[in-house]
Amino acid sequence: MIIIGSDHTGIELKKKIISYLYENKIEYADVTNFENQEGDDYPDIARIICTKVLEKNNNLGIAICGTGIGISIASNKIRGIRAATCTNEYMAEMARKDNNANVLCLGARLKNSERTDNVISIVDSFINHFYDGGRHERRLKKIKELENIYLKDGR
Repeated sequence: MIIIGSDHTGIELKKKIISYLYENKIEYADVTNFENQEGDDYPDIARIICTKVLEKNNNLGIAICGTGIGISIASNKIRGIRAATCTNEYMAEMARKDNNANVLCLGARLKNSERTDNVISIVDSFINHFYDGGRHERRLKKIKELENIYLKDGR
């Protein structure tokens, strides 16, 4: 299932992506507002999306803010999340294949987001590629070690 959400800057882009998911019978859950709300800050949105993504192994997330950067930073603070801000199909493909990314972060205010077909191609690439494993396992293990580094000494 695709878990999708946005802060106030990404609502219109989210609607376009939801239309694509609906038309293509791709299961999704919109976990955020469909209208601009006071206080819909991207760290809060990241928490909501990522919590749902982690509920099932095959869930993926799409998180949208103005640039995709803030929501990516916030998402990556959550253990088990590998969020990637992608601005083209190749980045989305490699985020999945090499890094086993489970959250795609998009920027609603970016030039590449002005055309719906550009965004849909990024989304499509992200959800239709899969982790290659193999030589990438070593790196993912190191990422997991980084996630746990401060859990040992209480910081």
